[in-house]
Amino acid sequence: MATDDKRPIVIKRIKKVAGGHHGGAWKIAYADFVTAMMAFFLLMWLLGSTAKGDLQGIEEYFKTPLKVALEGGTSSGDSSSLIKGGGQDLTKSQGQVKKGENPSEKKTTVNPKPSQEEFERMEREKELKSLESLKASIEKAIDENPLLKKFKNQILLDITSEGLRIQIVDEKNRPMFQIGSAKLEPYTRDILHEIGKMLNQVPNRISLSGHTDAHLYAAEQSGYNNWDLSADRANASRRELIAGGMDPDKVARVVGLSSAVLLDTKDPFDPINRRISIIVMNKKAEESARHDGGVIEVNTGGTVSSDQTPKTVAPPQDTAAGSAPTASSLEKH
Repeated sequence: MATDDKRPIVIKRIKKVAGGHHGGAWKIAYADFVTAMMAFFLLMWLLGSTAKGDLQGIEEYFKTPLKVALEGGTSSGDSSSLIKGGGQDLTKSQGQVKKGENPSEKKTTVNPKPSQEEFERMEREKELKSLESLKASIEKAIDENPLLKKFKNQILLDITSEGLRIQIVDEKNRPMFQIGSAKLEPYTRDILHEIGKMLNQVPNRISLSGHTDAHLYAAEQSGYNNWDLSADRANASRRELIAGGMDPDKVARVVGLSSAVLLDTKDPFDPINRRISIIVMNKKAEESARHDGGVIEVNTGGTVSSDQTPKTVAPPQDTAAGSAPTASSLEKH
């Protein structure tokens, strides 16, 4: 009995854990929920950004996939497909795009051929710009050339209905020609030589006309008058232009007009009326000179546009040069 009482006493105690709800099982369930919500919102986004025609095509595909495969296209709702059920606008770039088509490319339209009237207007504008360029070149040459600059006030440039008009006029104490003669002063030759070189810059032909003032020629009894004098001076100017380098074939007309076309109509005796007028003719004026038997276009106005119609006047019949004037002539021409 005493021996049995000495056995050890074993006490078994169960350890209870109070934090069982902190396990990891709930995390798996939460992850599944978040994944499902993400998939849901992704589906909503796709449905909202897909064209109506494509949605119909997706629906049709899941209903009858074999039909879609047989009829062609990626779906019967293809927004670029011609099959009924597609989008309303067959050319829109939303949704699927037709093969071989670049939606960013813009179709170019071919401009219609201009009419004859439009073509002629464009040619007149082009010719006017060419004459304005020649005018600017001559003005620049006058300013840069010390010889010509001294006579700047005697060289008048303007654009008229006939073309570019270059007028070399007399001053009271500086005439271009010797009194009562067609013999040019040395400085007049220099002016004409410089102008002759520049006239080759354009293909237009030129017209020369000589003018006098209204003083009567002193030796008219001999048959030589202002008409003859103006014609001789125009022809002498032609020779000097050619001597300066101008192509002789550019001359279309040389005529003397006496005092019929005054530059200063208020004072017919003003020295400015004694002048040589060189007109670089436009095409219309050139055609008129060629076909109208020497019709002379007269324009005493200023600058004109390319669509104005020039006025014409018939030349006098007695412009042929007669006998040379005598040295005793006292007229102011």
